[in-house]
Amino acid sequence: MINPIGIITAITTFLTIWFGHVMVRKLESRMERIAPAVIICILLGFGFGIYAVLVESNTVSAIFGILGITFLWDALEFYRQEKRIKVGHAPANPNNPRHADILAQYSSATTVDLLNREPRGKEYSAEEISILLQTKSEIKGFENG
Repeated sequence: MINPIGIITAITTFLTIWFGHVMVRKLESRMERIAPAVIICILLGFGFGIYAVLVESNTVSAIFGILGITFLWDALEFYRQEKRIKVGHAPANPNNPRHADILAQYSSATTVDLLNREPRGKEYSAEEISILLQTKSEIKGFENG
């Protein structure tokens, strides 16, 4: 007999982590307040976790357990994403009032997505990053002007 639980849980884990990552980035950049999203993630996380311990099927239990812990982790990630924006590791959305405040208060915050570049297999120096930031902001200004 073939046991599909391993592959099912592996796929579930991959998809929920991917979905959570994309969800956190998109919602965090668009929401003026992140508390509602955090509360929803916590409620979903606990709800899925409770269902996981109550259901009889091992496969369904594993899927809902993975969903539960992923949503709980995503609740934390909303705050971690905001910190990444403050230090310039993630781009700020200037159209979001919360991000506009971050851009005004933190000189390290930027609207440039440093991940949106060609990989080259080695780290960029501080000078190269500075040039990248300057070039991208000039291109953005040219496109908007």
